Amino acid sequence: MASRVLVRENLRFDFGAWTLDFETVMNQFKKSNLRIAALALVIFALDQCTKLLVLHTLYIGDERGIIPGFFKFVHWRNTGAAMSLFQGDNAVLALVALLAFVALYLTRHHFDSHTLMGQVAFGLIFGGIAGNLFDRIVRHDVVDFIRFYLIQRNGDELGFPAFNVADSAICIGVGLIFLITWKNENTPKTV
Repeated sequence: MASRVLVRENLRFDFGAWTLDFETVMNQFKKSNLRIAALALVIFALDQCTKLLVLHTLYIGDERGIIPGFFKFVHWRNTGAAMSLFQGDNAVLALVALLAFVALYLTRHHFDSHTLMGQVAFGLIFGGIAGNLFDRIVRHDVVDFIRFYLIQRNGDELGFPAFNVADSAICIGVGLIFLITWKNENTPKTV
């Protein structure tokens, strides 16, 4: 008795000069998602490791000057959003972060997530969102520890709000998305 082997044919569409190969598209899709997930995991781990280091070396409100008059490590807690907006709305912000994560995941293909720059952008954003969301759920606030500042002539400190690795990753990722979008809008379209 002969055994039957079922071979799935590769779905392929030919449009003259352009061919759509379903298997190639699916392989690229899997690779791009894997790269995004791998970078997101690295960012999440780096964010959580640096926050644990801060939690174990600095008391809440403590500061350590690195470059006097310019840069220091601090241990600040934030129940709000960027630049301490919406203080005390931790649960609402956790829900917003979760919804943003899902919305970005579902719409990532609109932002060139198949390109290396797009994959880096989404890996940074997803890792950053996950890092701060983890803080909001587990610690009920976000640990911020990087602070840039200047000393004014009167001795007062003028500074940028404290932030963390997750915040940096989100900002860089969003900046890359803007660059990708701008580049695509300014690229001449072929007819």
